Amino acid sequence: MKNQTAGRDALGTFAPKFAELNDDVLFGEVWSREDKLSLRDRSVITVTALMTKGIFDNSLKYHMVNAKNNGVTREEIAEIITHLAFYVGWPNAWAIFTLAKEVWEE
Repeated sequence: MKNQTAGRDALGTFAPKFAELNDDVLFGEVWSREDKLSLRDRSVITVTALMTKGIFDNSLKYHMVNAKNNGVTREEIAEIITHLAFYVGWPNAWAIFTLAKEVWEE
């Protein structure tokens, strides 16, 4: 995984400790533990977590692009969203499908 700087780029001077934790701990340490859980699995879990929380902003798009880049196929993301619709809500599924179509058609 590449060196993450998004936290520092966005919040470095405003919230330097949060930016450090985001870049160095979350992405630098947790996401890099591929011997424990693959990037693909981490991406699916993260997209699922954001969908369940109703977070449909740029962070979800970022993680959906990561999921695609980490090998999640269009068919798989459609099945994941369909499955989750019954547990986290039909409106959440509609919202995420719009974004998924955009990401997987790029």
